[in-house]
Amino acid sequence: MKPFFFAAAASVFALAACSPATEDGTPAVAPPPVEAPETPIDAPLADQAQPAEDLTLVDVAATNPDFSTLLAAIDAAGLSETLAGPGPYTVFAPTNEAFAALAPGELDTLLLPENKDKLTRIVGYHVIPGKVLAADVPAEDAGVATASINNLDLSVRRLADGTVMVNQYTVATSDIQASNGVIHVIDGVLIPRMEE
Repeated sequence: MKPFFFAAAASVFALAACSPATEDGTPAVAPPPVEAPETPIDAPLADQAQPAEDLTLVDVAATNPDFSTLLAAIDAAGLSETLAGPGPYTVFAPTNEAFAALAPGELDTLLLPENKDKLTRIVGYHVIPGKVLAADVPAEDAGVATASINNLDLSVRRLADGTVMVNQYTVATSDIQASNGVIHVIDGVLIPRMEE
């Protein structure tokens, strides 16, 4: 790092010597170099671009227009405060397109105040306690069940090709970081069996 600094300093002085003169004939002086924060050359890019510490799972979801239906469901289920709390939580987040694939009228029915218990059960089924990154998901042959925050079992597993599945749906985008957990985008809405 020192040879680079001396070379940079020498370049600044050389440029200053070649700078045009000011109106009174004195040479113009270059401003002192601004020192950049030192980052190791081999530091991974992900470590250099951490998410803002104050963006919760709800805040991060709110920055993506594809999660507007999910946010409406979280709010109607009364889980906004939970998912904005300290956590950590892992959220399997269906997109608006995934919600649109539900049977016609099903989403509107779920969002009615009288169906809050059912909606809370469904939304809570998309959340597990703890922060689970895609790399931490167990292999399919481990046969491990994962409990949601409402104590319903999910089948979260990694296939041999590296694809992460949640029940019958695929994780399309993984490891979206928040201050209180992580979001994995899934391509369907998880519906628990109501008799569980």
